[in-house]
Amino acid sequence: MIQYTIKRIFQTIPVLLGVIVITFILMYMIPGDPVVSMVGERYDEQTIKKLREELKLDDPLPVQFIDYVSNVFQGNFGKSFITGEPVMQALLVKLPNTIILAVTAMVFAIISGLAMGMFASVNRGSFLDKVTMFLALAGISTPVFWMGILFILVFGVYLKWLPPTGFGGVEYIVLPAITLGIRSAAYIARLSRAAMIEILEQDYIRTARMKKLPEWKVLFKHGFPNILIPVITLIGTDFGSYLSGAVLTESIFGWPGIGRFALEAILKRDFPVIQGTVLFMAIVFIFVNLFVDICYGFIDPRIRMENKND
Repeated sequence: MIQYTIKRIFQTIPVLLGVIVITFILMYMIPGDPVVSMVGERYDEQTIKKLREELKLDDPLPVQFIDYVSNVFQGNFGKSFITGEPVMQALLVKLPNTIILAVTAMVFAIISGLAMGMFASVNRGSFLDKVTMFLALAGISTPVFWMGILFILVFGVYLKWLPPTGFGGVEYIVLPAITLGIRSAAYIARLSRAAMIEILEQDYIRTARMKKLPEWKVLFKHGFPNILIPVITLIGTDFGSYLSGAVLTESIFGWPGIGRFALEAILKRDFPVIQGTVLFMAIVFIFVNLFVDICYGFIDPRIRMENKND
């Protein structure tokens, strides 16, 4: 297991380096001058020149890249052009809010998705199965921003059950968490249904039923563990994207997380914040997927053996 884990860690290094290079290049391809955005429409050439020298934007690109990489490996993502605040400090302030939203959304997605998938597989071909899968298809097909606006109008404005936007107690997280997690729940429902239907046709399931075991024991002891690998893959990918910033959800509901922070930086052309946020999102996504890969090895020993033979 240690060898498998070390191998997975080393495989993330070139990916991380690639992300750093691409992030740096893309930021300099974005149209607009960040210095002009800082000083506004009324400016003179002397002020522009002085600011560019202070921010080292006149240095050759290779020099800027070396400085950028050096700072990144020291945990320094630079300072905001607008506020002057260190980017890493701002990200660490926003990160707990995004973690709270991501964890809540994923818990909702796992519980509701697995429940729908198991229920549909047991009632395969019935009217309830068709209704459940229709709801799952609707959850996958509906855009996140539209779902968020609909929830705000129905539950926040008309029914007044929950606060439409803002940040505060438990009641403020319900709508954004459901909005963020509903698509994952739909995917999990469809995936777990398909996997469970296939598993229920296996010989060992027939043997368990021939032994007169209770149906719940057949499902949860013999069937459920075998659908975890594909479900964990989906959970890991989606959770990584949640943590790396749910831009639309956080912006719609006014949630002060990394996603909303990134959008505000893009609108202001705050290059250090954009670079730092994108890189931070990518790092989180990479390490969440690394954690998922390691979990595979614990859940299914066959994966460890396959990698050992490579």
